[in-house]
Amino acid sequence: MNPSYILVADDEPHMRRVLEIMLRQMGHTVFSAADGLEALELARQNPLDLIITDMRMPHMDGITLLSRLREEGLAVPVIVITAHGTVESAVDAMKRGASDYLLRPFDLEALELAIERVLGSARMSRQNAFLREELNRGWEGFVGTSAPMQAVYQQIRQVAPSKATVMITGETGTGKELAARAIHAASPRAERLFVPINCAAIPAEMLESELFGHEKGAFTGAVKERVGKFELADGGTLFLDELTEMPMALQAKLLRVLQEGTLERLGSNRTIKLDLRMIAATNRDPRQAIADGRLREDLFYRLNVFAIALPPLRERKEDIPGLVAHFAAKHGRLGNTPLAEAGLYEHLASYAWPGNVRELENMVERALVLAGGGTLRQMHFVFDTPPVAPSGMGVADGDVPEGPMNEVVEALERRMIEAALTRCDGNKTRAAAQLGISERTLWYKLKKFRSDGEE
Repeated sequence: MNPSYILVADDEPHMRRVLEIMLRQMGHTVFSAADGLEALELARQNPLDLIITDMRMPHMDGITLLSRLREEGLAVPVIVITAHGTVESAVDAMKRGASDYLLRPFDLEALELAIERVLGSARMSRQNAFLREELNRGWEGFVGTSAPMQAVYQQIRQVAPSKATVMITGETGTGKELAARAIHAASPRAERLFVPINCAAIPAEMLESELFGHEKGAFTGAVKERVGKFELADGGTLFLDELTEMPMALQAKLLRVLQEGTLERLGSNRTIKLDLRMIAATNRDPRQAIADGRLREDLFYRLNVFAIALPPLRERKEDIPGLVAHFAAKHGRLGNTPLAEAGLYEHLASYAWPGNVRELENMVERALVLAGGGTLRQMHFVFDTPPVAPSGMGVADGDVPEGPMNEVVEALERRMIEAALTRCDGNKTRAAAQLGISERTLWYKLKKFRSDGEE
């Protein structure tokens, strides 16, 4: 067993001495205290792995010590020893967080086994907590262990050490800036600045000044010189998000900076040499953007030295449980109740997630408010996507069915529900999500259809 820091708290000097000798022979570092108050102060000052405490001590007894430790957030394991044990006192000690409870006189071998068991259990808990944290944190801030995300992690590892420019593509909310930051963090430039700029968030007439900077008097309103994002990123990484929203004229100037490694501020003839890495991103298909006149083809080829395509959430739905847990922790979810009710993750997996991970985070945050600190349930997640009629069920103009409206609507509802259940292999949770209704509404309509059929 690895050496540990153990505190012995007992008001009997002889018992303290016996335990100290035994623990030192086991290879542990030992602290000792004559009462609960002294033990509590030592626990505050030292990173203890275990406390062995007597039940009855002056100034503060073992149970009170245990309670104070937990109140102060000290999660150190505690073994309680007493010569005056009862079933009630044992139950009380375990309820307050004791790891074990021994009666005097005890066999030293039994105590040694108890110590090994408690330390082993605590070590396992720490390891499991670390693994859960790593799983939720993901790689360089990402969350997800699915095959598509593992491929992304591998691409980032490959390109990060190089100087290559990178083009990141992916739908809105897939984490393009997160990927860019991961590349920067794993690169030799990690100690320098990562400078992001969203080309869609800055008016076109201001974007050039933001990027290149300007001299005082370069244009109306330029009352003082300004250092642009290119200069700020010198030695580091410049991340151009939503590149296809940049005006074409400015794209030509960007291409020149990439080719020559120099720039001139607006209103200046002084050439500034740059050493930076460029990462660009877009939520559009770059080749379609070229065809639509939104992206210069030569700029695309200059940036697309190394391409990374981030998968949408609908292609990595096995990551949803980890993402929900991550966002719940991020937004302060507290409590000992289960995080999610049975069937919730299947319910979430039935949705297409057009807003991807960003949409999921927003929905988790809303669900946490609705749950009030309790378990997240299906009713806390309301999808805005309208029902999609199965193929062949659309009503063409001029092809409106005849008959009373309520009967026509009811017949169409029945057909849509039956089709959705068929597509989902009878899974009512998924069928309800596809139809854009709650599961309760689906159950109600199915019950009504059965009742109508019996009449």
